[in-house]
Amino acid sequence: MIRVMRRVKEPTVTKKPARPAIGQSVGYIRVSTLDQREDRQLEGIELDRRFTDHTSGKDIKRPQLTALLSFVREGDTVVCHSMDRLGRNLDDLRKLVFSLTERGIKVQFCKENLIFTGEDSPMANLLLSVMGAIAEFERQLIRERQREGIALAKKRGVYKGRPATLGAEAVASLVKRLDNGERPSVVARDMGVSRMTLHRYRVKAGAQ
Repeated sequence: MIRVMRRVKEPTVTKKPARPAIGQSVGYIRVSTLDQREDRQLEGIELDRRFTDHTSGKDIKRPQLTALLSFVREGDTVVCHSMDRLGRNLDDLRKLVFSLTERGIKVQFCKENLIFTGEDSPMANLLLSVMGAIAEFERQLIRERQREGIALAKKRGVYKGRPATLGAEAVASLVKRLDNGERPSVVARDMGVSRMTLHRYRVKAGAQ
């Protein structure tokens, strides 16, 4: 009796796509709110990959920044619009730049026109500290002016606080009213928001 041996089909092994070669330009963008225009920060700059955080920069615990730090490799360049987009204080900024350059990763700041490679002179490291300190000082001045402006507005009785945030039902209602031909100024007044905010909500609703 002759037995016929069936050929067992070998399982298909799916290989994960290989990461592109080193030497990539990787952009990091941080905006504080969803209303800010993230595309303006690195507009016109050719990048292989982008990481964008919609969060405060009060510390370095940001999801997309963490993803970027895991993604980049020796030979890559991290590109930021400005120093304050990467670190909100001098200590965090220096820590991030030095940790990247120690791994052989360049860090480029477009606004300040600076590139750090890890082989920088003591003068370049001093410049990083000085420029970072100036950026932090400017942020503190802006916050102080905002507090002073709010205090004066409260004295005059014209401060109304932050604009209201509309929920999904309110957004659906405003879109329906606008589509029915109601005047934007009337809808904005009823919703307690500005016409510009009203326009943003409508654009977002149309993009969903």
